[in-house]
Amino acid sequence: MALKLFRPIYEKALQWARHRHAERILAALSFVEAFFFPVMPEVMLAPMTLAQPQRWLRLASLSLVFSLAGAVVGYALGHYAFDALRPLLASLGWLPRIDALVEQLRVDVAQSPWTAFWLLVLAGFTPVPLKIFTWASGIVGVPMPAFLASMVVGRGKRVYLLCGLIRAGGARAEAVLHRWIEWVGWAAVLLLLGLLVWFKLR
Repeated sequence: MALKLFRPIYEKALQWARHRHAERILAALSFVEAFFFPVMPEVMLAPMTLAQPQRWLRLASLSLVFSLAGAVVGYALGHYAFDALRPLLASLGWLPRIDALVEQLRVDVAQSPWTAFWLLVLAGFTPVPLKIFTWASGIVGVPMPAFLASMVVGRGKRVYLLCGLIRAGGARAEAVLHRWIEWVGWAAVLLLLGLLVWFKLR
């Protein structure tokens, strides 16, 4: 492929993954992504696991713990500051999705808090950002035990599955990814564009 766009980014990510402050960066990214920042922690988590596969469990757990802390912040912002922040959320393009999810959660919570739990668990594998769910849960007032349990399962299954698969693949997985990173990168871009078009047409 003539245009090398993703390989330099990938190699730079691997360098950062070996940085002495990499775990702090991962923790901070996992925390702020849960209520505001647009970049998912998997961007840092995957190359860190490739660089240090023997620490996959520690890295996944670190990301999960700080994602939970950030989720509580998002819940609190939704619960206490939603009305004041509506203009900001509208400018970020989050408001329609938050409003739609709020209505769904209101119905679910009225039936049972654990119905909302399953909705939030399934949301962990959707392209909708985690922050949308943390804010909406706070607005509705999903009971905290159900909310935290859903965050543990929903985000946990993603980070542990990702790190576990990378650990199982080891050096072979890294070699394959390095070889095909351009194709993987462009496929991810096309998938993202397709999802955006799908959400617009719904």
